[in-house]
Amino acid sequence: MQHVLQAGLSSGMSAVSGIHTGDHAKPNPVNPSFNGLANVMPEDWIPTGDTKVRYKGKNGDIYAPPFSIGAWSWGDKSTWHWSPEEKPAVVEAWKRCLSKGVNFIDTAQVYGTGASEVICGELVKGMPRDSFVMQTKYYVVPQIKDILHPVDAPLKKLETSLKNFGLDYVDIYLVHGPIHGQSISMIAQGMADCVNKGMAKTVGVANYSLEDMNKMQEELAKYDVPLATNQVESSVLRRLPELSGLLQACKQRGIVLQSYSSLAQGRLTGKYTKDSPPPKEYRFSSYDMADIEPVNALLKKVADGHDVPISAVALNYNLCKGITPVVGVRKEEQAVSNCAALGWRLTNDEIRDIDGVSFEGHTTKLWQHG
Repeated sequence: MQHVLQAGLSSGMSAVSGIHTGDHAKPNPVNPSFNGLANVMPEDWIPTGDTKVRYKGKNGDIYAPPFSIGAWSWGDKSTWHWSPEEKPAVVEAWKRCLSKGVNFIDTAQVYGTGASEVICGELVKGMPRDSFVMQTKYYVVPQIKDILHPVDAPLKKLETSLKNFGLDYVDIYLVHGPIHGQSISMIAQGMADCVNKGMAKTVGVANYSLEDMNKMQEELAKYDVPLATNQVESSVLRRLPELSGLLQACKQRGIVLQSYSSLAQGRLTGKYTKDSPPPKEYRFSSYDMADIEPVNALLKKVADGHDVPISAVALNYNLCKGITPVVGVRKEEQAVSNCAALGWRLTNDEIRDIDGVSFEGHTTKLWQHG
């Protein structure tokens, strides 16, 4: 089934919104009356590589850096057109991130149909187990394992992941999306089993709505397992998790909100323009670049004031909201730009200005509920 999905993505199917037609959604600006400063970290808080974010676990917590290295592109040919020749560049990027204290990798069973997990395992091979944080995600599109073993499917699939990694356990194991055929209570039992068998230190979800996230937390609590995190798309171009109250609920419940597509698949880096748009496969926050250029103009102005890249401003924006960004890395210069988000913070006035040009974003029935 994973091979079928990858083939579908290559032919134009979107994993998040159905069939990709090439049409761009129109952005919906955030209502200026919304107080975005209500969610920011204290003004004396500065994110660094030594800053640790707590992920609650049953038998001990995991402490990870304030942002994670996204490994979706590693081994993925359908969206990111990966080639094996890229591996040395990823190795150098990983070394650069480690030098800045960023030792946290996010991957998934579906990324490259397991190839990403294999590459991740190669990167950490020989490293002390407590010197890195590994996060992967349970593949939720129904397969034979899900039908025959609806409760044990998360565990059985994690067994394969651990073989891919060459590890005895992962630090964080997420349910990749809300479209699993099993009930939340059944998935919770399966995820709890992963913790109880020592295969995962902590567990979380991705793309869950506020209602379903709360339900999962309640179901996991029956096994004394905390819900550690919810990973959703969040950036200057999609503030929906903040506007909907999801971010606030996470903070109140001790759940880490992670953001994927934190740079809107390159749209918030200055790399793309209306005359040179991103590839059509990059579907998250797929607005016309003409609509995004005013956002990037402000980000560049702020970036110039701090002597950092545009991408560093976009990531620091999420950090200042108390969000842990997941950001893809394929080469060393990207690692440098991403790590430039650490060691300083936006002023509240700058955050207010960025809020003023930000977009709401949207949900999708198929995938993005949160």
